This record gives sequence, structure tokens and C-alpha cells, in this order.
Amino acid sequence: QVQLVESGGGLVQAGGSLRLSCVVSGRTFSSYAMGWFRQAPGKEREFVAVISWTGDHTYYANSAKGRFTISRDNAKNTVYLQMNSLKPEDTAVYYCAATGVHPPYGSTYARDFDSWGQGTQVTVSS
Repeated sequence: QVQLVESGGGLVQAGGSLRLSCVVSGRTFSSYAMGWFRQAPGKEREFVAVISWTGDHTYYANSAKGRFTISRDNAKNTVYLQMNSLKPEDTAVYYCAATGVHPPYGSTYARDFDSWGQGTQVTVSS
């Protein structure tokens, strides 16, 4: 059974940083693109970033460009999301997800990801 477990969320002041981690078990981690999504209260889940199998290719939502960095360590079955210069509008539950579509690049659409973590809360105070 595939498991994705996020950690690293919390409360931070605007301008601060957090690093989210997602450990994957139960599948061949290096054969799947990994993505981060987020969902704020009353809003739809939205794409944040995606990274290809080997980490050579990344893609970001406009809201994340220049502030967030997605990376992965295939030896540790872990994907990360480094978030800098956080803003109150970044407040959301952040989810990691795995996809096998469009290998090795993945997708920006939530519907293409078939395995999801439980989410970790990120709250940015002003």
C-alpha cells in the first residue's frame, strides 16, 4: 500500500520560511513525478509545484515562482518544498502527491495524481 506522509508545516510570520517534507513508501519512488498542491479554506485545491523522476525538471505555479523550491532525494524516498518569503495568502493545507502520467515530467493537474498524503497545515500570520 502506497503511503505519503507530509511534515514540516506550522505557524510562521509573513516573510518567514518553512520546509515541507513528504516521505513515500510502498512504490518505486524514482519512477514517479511528485507534486505539491495546496487547499485554502473555501477554495479548490491548487497546483504549487512538480518535479520529474530524477529531479532534472521542475515547474511552478506563478504564485510559487521565485519563492518556493521543490526538490527530491530518491535515496530517501522524499520530496521537499522549501518555501521562502511566505505571505498570508500562502496559508493552506499542503499536500504531496505522486503521478505516473506524462513520464518523467508529471502534470500540474490534481486529477492526474493517484496517490496523496494527508496534508500538513501551513499558516502565515501578517
